[in-house]
Amino acid sequence: MFAAMKTAWARHQLKDPSYTYLFDGHPDEYVSVDCETTSLDPKKAEVLSIGAVKMRGNRILTSESFYTLVKPKGILEGANVSVHGLRPMDVSQGVPPLEAVKAFLDFAGGRPLVGYYIAYDAAVLNKYVKQLIGIHLPNPKIEVSGLYYDWQLKKNPEAYIDLHLQNILDGLNIPTLARHNALNDAITAAMILLAMRQRGGKA
Repeated sequence: MFAAMKTAWARHQLKDPSYTYLFDGHPDEYVSVDCETTSLDPKKAEVLSIGAVKMRGNRILTSESFYTLVKPKGILEGANVSVHGLRPMDVSQGVPPLEAVKAFLDFAGGRPLVGYYIAYDAAVLNKYVKQLIGIHLPNPKIEVSGLYYDWQLKKNPEAYIDLHLQNILDGLNIPTLARHNALNDAITAAMILLAMRQRGGKA
Protein backbone atom coordinates (compact mmCIF):
# COMPACT_ATOMS: atom_id res chain seq x y z
CA MET A 1 0.00 0.00 0.00
CA PHE A 2 2.84 2.39 0.87
CA ALA A 3 4.47 1.81 -2.53
CA ALA A 4 1.17 2.54 -4.28
CA MET A 5 0.73 5.76 -2.28
CA LYS A 6 4.29 6.81 -3.09
CA THR A 7 3.71 6.20 -6.80
CA ALA A 8 0.44 8.12 -6.74
CA TRP A 9 2.13 11.07 -5.06
CA ALA A 10 4.97 11.04 -7.59
CA ARG A 11 2.45 11.09 -10.43
CA HIS A 12 0.74 14.05 -8.79
CA GLN A 13 4.05 15.92 -8.49
CA LEU A 14 5.06 15.25 -12.11
CA LYS A 15 5.27 18.68 -13.74
CA ASP A 16 5.27 17.47 -17.34
CA PRO A 17 2.53 14.94 -18.23
CA SER A 18 4.50 13.80 -21.27
CA TYR A 19 6.70 11.84 -18.81
CA THR A 20 3.90 9.64 -17.48
CA TYR A 21 5.52 6.81 -19.45
CA LEU A 22 8.01 6.57 -16.58
CA PHE A 23 5.25 4.85 -14.62
CA ASP A 24 4.46 2.30 -17.34
CA GLY A 25 5.17 -1.33 -16.53
CA HIS A 26 7.52 -3.44 -18.64
CA PRO A 27 7.12 -7.05 -17.47
CA ASP A 28 10.43 -8.93 -17.39
CA GLU A 29 12.40 -5.96 -18.74
CA TYR A 30 15.14 -3.99 -16.99
CA VAL A 31 17.70 -1.33 -17.78
CA SER A 32 21.20 -1.60 -16.36
CA VAL A 33 22.82 1.82 -16.00
CA ASP A 34 26.12 3.40 -15.00
CA CYS A 35 27.43 6.96 -14.96
CA GLU A 36 30.94 8.35 -15.05
CA THR A 37 31.14 11.54 -13.00
CA THR A 38 33.48 14.27 -11.78
CA SER A 39 33.26 13.32 -8.09
CA LEU A 40 32.38 10.49 -5.72
CA ASP A 41 30.21 12.94 -3.80
CA PRO A 42 26.81 12.91 -5.54
CA LYS A 43 26.06 16.42 -4.25
CA LYS A 44 29.09 17.80 -6.08
CA ALA A 45 29.32 15.38 -8.99
CA GLU A 46 28.59 16.34 -12.57
CA VAL A 47 27.76 13.55 -14.98
CA LEU A 48 30.31 12.98 -17.76
CA SER A 49 28.82 9.96 -19.49
CA ILE A 50 25.80 7.69 -19.19
CA GLY A 51 25.76 4.09 -20.34
CA ALA A 52 22.80 1.75 -20.24
CA VAL A 53 21.66 -1.53 -21.72
CA LYS A 54 18.25 -3.20 -21.81
CA MET A 55 17.60 -6.66 -20.42
CA ARG A 56 14.70 -8.89 -21.35
CA GLY A 57 14.17 -12.18 -19.57
CA ASN A 58 17.60 -13.78 -19.26
CA ARG A 59 19.14 -11.82 -22.12
CA ILE A 60 21.30 -8.73 -22.19
CA LEU A 61 20.30 -6.81 -25.30
CA THR A 62 23.56 -5.20 -26.33
CA SER A 63 21.86 -4.22 -29.59
CA GLU A 64 19.56 -2.04 -27.46
CA SER A 65 22.12 0.02 -25.61
CA PHE A 66 22.54 3.70 -24.79
CA TYR A 67 25.70 5.75 -24.43
CA THR A 68 26.30 9.46 -24.42
CA LEU A 69 29.07 11.83 -23.43
CA VAL A 70 28.03 14.84 -21.38
CA LYS A 71 29.70 18.24 -21.37
CA PRO A 72 30.16 19.37 -17.74
CA LYS A 73 30.00 22.98 -16.58
CA GLY A 74 33.22 22.75 -14.59
CA ILE A 75 36.81 21.98 -15.56
CA LEU A 76 37.97 18.37 -15.29
CA GLU A 77 40.71 17.75 -12.76
CA GLY A 78 43.67 15.52 -13.56
CA ALA A 79 42.91 13.15 -10.67
CA ASN A 80 39.44 12.48 -12.07
CA VAL A 81 40.70 11.98 -15.62
CA SER A 82 43.03 9.24 -14.37
CA VAL A 83 39.99 7.35 -13.01
CA HIS A 84 37.38 7.63 -15.77
CA GLY A 85 39.74 8.27 -18.69
CA LEU A 86 37.55 11.02 -20.12
CA ARG A 87 39.67 14.00 -21.18
CA PRO A 88 38.45 17.59 -21.56
CA MET A 89 38.65 17.16 -25.35
CA ASP A 90 36.39 14.09 -25.09
CA VAL A 91 33.59 15.66 -23.07
CA SER A 92 33.84 18.93 -24.97
CA GLN A 93 32.02 17.04 -27.73
CA GLY A 94 29.33 15.93 -25.29
CA VAL A 95 25.73 17.07 -25.10
CA PRO A 96 24.32 19.33 -22.36
CA PRO A 97 23.43 17.42 -19.15
CA LEU A 98 19.67 17.93 -19.35
CA GLU A 99 19.62 16.80 -22.97
CA ALA A 100 21.58 13.67 -22.06
CA VAL A 101 19.33 12.81 -19.13
CA LYS A 102 16.18 13.38 -21.19
CA ALA A 103 17.51 10.94 -23.79
CA PHE A 104 18.25 8.43 -21.03
CA LEU A 105 14.70 8.74 -19.66
CA ASP A 106 13.30 8.11 -23.13
CA PHE A 107 15.51 5.01 -23.39
CA ALA A 108 14.78 3.58 -19.94
CA GLY A 109 11.09 4.37 -19.67
CA GLY A 110 9.53 2.87 -16.55
CA ARG A 111 11.80 -0.20 -16.46
CA PRO A 112 13.50 -1.07 -13.16
CA LEU A 113 17.06 0.24 -13.04
CA VAL A 114 19.90 -2.18 -12.30
CA GLY A 115 23.35 -1.18 -11.13
CA TYR A 116 26.40 -1.65 -8.95
CA TYR A 117 25.88 0.93 -6.19
CA ILE A 118 22.86 2.14 -8.11
CA ALA A 119 21.97 4.58 -5.31
CA TYR A 120 24.96 6.73 -6.29
CA ASP A 121 24.09 6.81 -10.00
CA ALA A 122 20.45 7.55 -9.20
CA ALA A 123 21.45 10.37 -6.85
CA VAL A 124 23.57 12.01 -9.55
CA LEU A 125 20.92 11.57 -12.24
CA ASN A 126 18.17 12.81 -9.92
CA LYS A 127 19.74 16.27 -9.74
CA TYR A 128 18.96 16.63 -13.44
CA VAL A 129 15.75 14.56 -13.48
CA LYS A 130 14.21 16.80 -10.82
CA GLN A 131 14.87 19.84 -12.98
CA LEU A 132 13.22 18.17 -15.97
CA ILE A 133 10.12 16.60 -14.48
CA GLY A 134 9.78 17.84 -10.90
CA ILE A 135 10.36 14.44 -9.25
CA HIS A 136 13.16 11.94 -8.80
CA LEU A 137 13.43 8.78 -10.87
CA PRO A 138 10.30 6.76 -10.04
CA ASN A 139 11.80 3.54 -11.40
CA PRO A 140 12.36 0.61 -9.01
CA LYS A 141 16.08 0.08 -8.29
CA ILE A 142 17.97 -3.24 -8.12
CA GLU A 143 21.35 -3.30 -6.36
CA VAL A 144 23.45 -6.19 -7.65
CA SER A 145 25.98 -6.03 -4.81
CA GLY A 146 23.10 -6.58 -2.40
CA LEU A 147 22.01 -9.71 -4.28
CA TYR A 148 25.60 -11.00 -4.14
CA TYR A 149 25.83 -10.21 -0.43
CA ASP A 150 22.61 -12.11 0.38
CA TRP A 151 23.79 -15.11 -1.64
CA GLN A 152 27.16 -15.26 0.09
CA LEU A 153 25.59 -14.72 3.52
CA LYS A 154 23.21 -17.61 2.93
CA LYS A 155 26.16 -19.86 2.04
CA ASN A 156 28.25 -18.85 5.05
CA PRO A 157 26.68 -16.55 7.67
CA GLU A 158 30.05 -16.09 9.41
CA ALA A 159 32.06 -15.10 6.34
CA TYR A 160 33.43 -11.66 5.57
CA ILE A 161 31.89 -10.60 2.27
CA ASP A 162 34.02 -8.38 0.04
CA LEU A 163 31.77 -6.31 -2.20
CA HIS A 164 34.48 -4.77 -4.36
CA LEU A 165 33.41 -5.21 -7.97
CA GLN A 166 36.38 -7.33 -9.01
CA ASN A 167 35.80 -9.69 -6.10
CA ILE A 168 32.17 -10.13 -7.14
CA LEU A 169 33.16 -10.82 -10.74
CA ASP A 170 35.76 -13.37 -9.64
CA GLY A 171 33.28 -15.02 -7.28
CA LEU A 172 30.75 -15.39 -10.10
CA ASN A 173 33.25 -16.25 -12.87
CA ILE A 174 32.21 -13.22 -14.88
CA PRO A 175 34.72 -11.81 -17.40
CA THR A 176 36.12 -8.38 -16.64
CA LEU A 177 35.35 -5.76 -19.26
CA ALA A 178 37.38 -2.58 -19.61
CA ARG A 179 36.58 -0.64 -16.45
CA HIS A 180 35.38 2.93 -15.98
CA ASN A 181 33.47 2.95 -19.24
CA ALA A 182 29.84 3.66 -18.48
CA LEU A 183 28.42 1.24 -21.04
CA ASN A 184 30.82 -1.57 -20.11
CA ASP A 185 30.04 -1.05 -16.43
CA ALA A 186 26.30 -1.18 -17.17
CA ILE A 187 26.78 -4.46 -19.08
CA THR A 188 28.84 -5.81 -16.17
CA ALA A 189 26.05 -5.04 -13.69
CA ALA A 190 23.60 -6.78 -16.02
CA MET A 191 25.84 -9.87 -16.12
CA ILE A 192 25.94 -9.92 -12.32
CA LEU A 193 22.14 -9.80 -12.16
CA LEU A 194 21.83 -12.74 -14.56
CA ALA A 195 24.49 -14.70 -12.64
CA MET A 196 22.63 -14.13 -9.37
CA ARG A 197 19.35 -15.23 -10.94
CA GLN A 198 21.01 -18.47 -12.02
CA ARG A 199 22.01 -18.97 -8.39
CA GLY A 200 18.54 -18.35 -7.05
CA GLY A 201 18.89 -14.66 -6.29
CA LYS A 202 15.65 -12.68 -6.39
CA ALA A 203 15.39 -9.22 -7.94
